[in-house]
Amino acid sequence: MNATVQETRLPALMVGGSVNAIIPQSIEEMWRVSKMVVMGGLAPKALVGKKTGEEAISSVAIAIMAGAELGLPPMVALRSFTVIGGRPALYGDGIINVVRRSRKAANINTGYMENASKEAMLELGVPQWKVDTLKSAEDRSFGWCKAKRSDTGEEKTEIFSITDAKRAALWDDRQTVKKQDWNTKAWTDVPNEAPWFRYPQRMLAWRAAGYNLRELFADVLGGITDEFEAREIAGEDMRDITPRQPPTPPKPPVPPIEDAQVVETEEESQNGDVIDYGDFFERLDSGMAEANDEASIEEVWNEFDPEAILQGDDDGIELAMSIKTRRLAAVTALNGG
Repeated sequence: MNATVQETRLPALMVGGSVNAIIPQSIEEMWRVSKMVVMGGLAPKALVGKKTGEEAISSVAIAIMAGAELGLPPMVALRSFTVIGGRPALYGDGIINVVRRSRKAANINTGYMENASKEAMLELGVPQWKVDTLKSAEDRSFGWCKAKRSDTGEEKTEIFSITDAKRAALWDDRQTVKKQDWNTKAWTDVPNEAPWFRYPQRMLAWRAAGYNLRELFADVLGGITDEFEAREIAGEDMRDITPRQPPTPPKPPVPPIEDAQVVETEEESQNGDVIDYGDFFERLDSGMAEANDEASIEEVWNEFDPEAILQGDDDGIELAMSIKTRRLAAVTALNGG
């Protein structure tokens, strides 16, 4: 008896269809999408930090909801938002994206000028009174943003110069920065990866765009700031936290705990030997003082790696933990937690 083989025909694939973003319509749907993002490993570190589980999902969900209020699809919102000092903020290109999507912008243009002439600045749209104040080459080297509303016809030009960046302590022209290997305790020069060093022209233009668009399209942005202003509010800048002249940074306030610049281990105490950690605890406290949220505190902790440096020294680890705990408490109070 011959067996009959039946051919299974699959449905034909549809081609030429439009691709649409999945937009959650309820809290439950928002939670499901956020959970998929976290489980898929696509949650930006700036949003979730060291959070896991439901805490990480909540952070992603809030970013998606904040983006929805500005008309951004979920995945675009995740790429556009960061969290600084516990507050959502838009990246430099994110704020431009939001305004473009609003359809209230007739045009948005950005760029950079090097030692611009008065004629070039006036042609760009810089007000005469401001042109008259720009004297030095650094004053006249700037990123610019020119935008116009499509509904009211209002137009505005904003610039942000090298002088402005230096005044705001943003400018970074170091070729290398000092980094310490906490295993060998050796300081070495490494290439400067700071964005204000690698992409100064782009950073100047984005800064100008932030000032311009937040004023011209305040109704569209609804009070959302860009990352630069958020860092200023949080007391941060975009440079590396490594001291510029290691190993003798400015001394921070002495921690209100038992001073243990020199700590003994149990085994070494028996031999009468003492471990001298130098200014390790001062540098740890100084680094913590520059961290303004939980994720930043964890990054500083991992950078100093006290568990490795103080391995086997319970007293030293306890002192380091007290510095971290005190900073966590201060940040929580600062952010209204």
